[in-house]
Amino acid sequence: MKLPETFAGVEEEFGRKETAKIYLQHIPFDGTSTWGKGADQGFDAFMDAAANMELYDIETDSEVYTHGVHVLPAITEDRSAEHMYEAVYASTQKLLKENKFLTFFGGEHSVSIGIIKAHYEHFEDLTVLQIDAHTDLRPEFHGTPYNHACAVYDASKNCNLIQVGIRSMDISENEHLDRDKCFFAHQIHGNTVWMEEAIAKMTGKVYITFDLDAFDPSIMPATGTPEPGGLDWYTTITFLRKVFEQRNVVGFDLVELAPIKGLKAPQFLAAKLYYKMLSYKFCLK
Repeated sequence: MKLPETFAGVEEEFGRKETAKIYLQHIPFDGTSTWGKGADQGFDAFMDAAANMELYDIETDSEVYTHGVHVLPAITEDRSAEHMYEAVYASTQKLLKENKFLTFFGGEHSVSIGIIKAHYEHFEDLTVLQIDAHTDLRPEFHGTPYNHACAVYDASKNCNLIQVGIRSMDISENEHLDRDKCFFAHQIHGNTVWMEEAIAKMTGKVYITFDLDAFDPSIMPATGTPEPGGLDWYTTITFLRKVFEQRNVVGFDLVELAPIKGLKAPQFLAAKLYYKMLSYKFCLK
């Protein structure tokens, strides 16, 4: 599979680093996943799907790619989860000085730990919005605090963490869970009242970390740990639009796409989600 050199295969002028408003950073780490592997292959599948995606967004009447999306060289440090974390944290600190809108694609969810830390140190009073099937609040797992099961533990102690779509956790995580800021999947199913309640708990600046297993496996089976009872497409984008409209989203990541051979729908969903989130950031009227 020959991948495009630019996001979605657009003309080179829309991918130039100097003029692009958006950076896309790939981190293909999959070193701590404990069941399904393959998140290190997610970005290639995502890029292939994006290159076959129509780039006019009906909802926002826009083509957000014209704002420029520059694909950065991948962060390939994989000697250990700690080495990966350090490389991602240092890189993100530098990127935040460049006045671009930063987006990231995993890899497993552990890649978000360093990204989030760099963001909450850079942006005062930051909210982290975690959309996920799992709480990911373990202080450490399998001997490291940089495991995918620990993805937002540090965030929970250092910034305003809002969790949406949760439907699986270990009992040990209860002591780190703020139930007033956690919107469990079974509680939000079939209504929209929760959306404004969640947004009301957010500060002005929001970073979004989106684990694709937040979606129901009927539409997103290609993750390492699919959980039944997840979010559907329109519930998800309705909520995201409200967040982008009412708060200043300062960046986001998408993680845990583990492609399934012969099944292209999941990576197309990931590409559409990424593009939709950019459209909400830059093209809402």
